Amino acid sequence: MSFAPLAPEFVELLNEHQPQLRRVARLYCPDADDRQDLYQEIVLQLWRAWPRYEARPEAKVSTWLYRVALNVAISDLRRRTRHPAADRLLGPAALPEVPVPPPEGPDPDDLAELYRAIARLSDVEKTFVLLYLEEKTYAEMADILGITPNNVRVKMHRVQDKLRQLLTHPA
Repeated sequence: MSFAPLAPEFVELLNEHQPQLRRVARLYCPDADDRQDLYQEIVLQLWRAWPRYEARPEAKVSTWLYRVALNVAISDLRRRTRHPAADRLLGPAALPEVPVPPPEGPDPDDLAELYRAIARLSDVEKTFVLLYLEEKTYAEMADILGITPNNVRVKMHRVQDKLRQLLTHPA
């Protein structure tokens, strides 16, 4: 399978939103190599979906990016937990040329502790934390997640309480 070159607008969009996409990968994939693979899969799925979005944008581009990235990350997490041996059997895919920044540096201790606590949350709870850390408003979270802003408030409060518990009483 061959891929067409990436559109300059798409590459610009990737460069602009790369930190957010990498944070999605970081929350759902603790291993650095797997995280890079997940990031590449997110980019691939965004690229495949780009023509449909470009032809008929139904949401803000950042909302669309988050929806695709979160769906890919959650699907990847479920696949890895169901079939961990399958990862070793898959060969490299023919991906389009994507600009890749230098690898991430090591996390400070406090950030590592926070990520360990976040890793113990459910997939849905992780999504709320990610959007909160991205400083999304409740209205934006509601739009991305397809729920009401009031439901976001309730769920966000519960996630924050659970995270506080995990940070004060680590197992």
